[in-house]
Amino acid sequence: MRMTFHTDYALRMLIYLALSSDGRATVGQIAKAYDLSRHHLLKVAQTLRAQGLVETIRGRTGGIRLASSPAQINVGAVVRAVEEEMVVVECMGSGRCQISPACRLKGVFAEALSSFMDILDRYSLADVVGNRGDLIPLLGLDGGNKVQTRKVAVE
Repeated sequence: MRMTFHTDYALRMLIYLALSSDGRATVGQIAKAYDLSRHHLLKVAQTLRAQGLVETIRGRTGGIRLASSPAQINVGAVVRAVEEEMVVVECMGSGRCQISPACRLKGVFAEALSSFMDILDRYSLADVVGNRGDLIPLLGLDGGNKVQTRKVAVE
């Protein structure tokens, strides 16, 4: 199964928020850390807010933060909430195939998808960010939750 970029970016956003020192960040900070489109991440943030996974904070020091603790956010539940269509092959969705009424392959893929989701259901966001010390520098997070910028010498 291949998840959409929307789901991938949603998981990345949740990881960033779980790692941020004060539990909050702006979409711009997250976009910069992952080198992703801010515009696309705004849509992801809206989806996560609509699903009750993040809260928005207004004002000059605003941003977004997790709506629950990382231990309470299940990876499988996030994927189900964000992924638009959980299909492995066309016949599992709205697609049509001539042999669909008698084909057993659809059942095989349904079982595989179920196993895939069962594994994701075993993990929380806290499990995913258990290696904080390795992840924080890779995202450019310091103790103050700011994205560090690299200085480039101009010759």
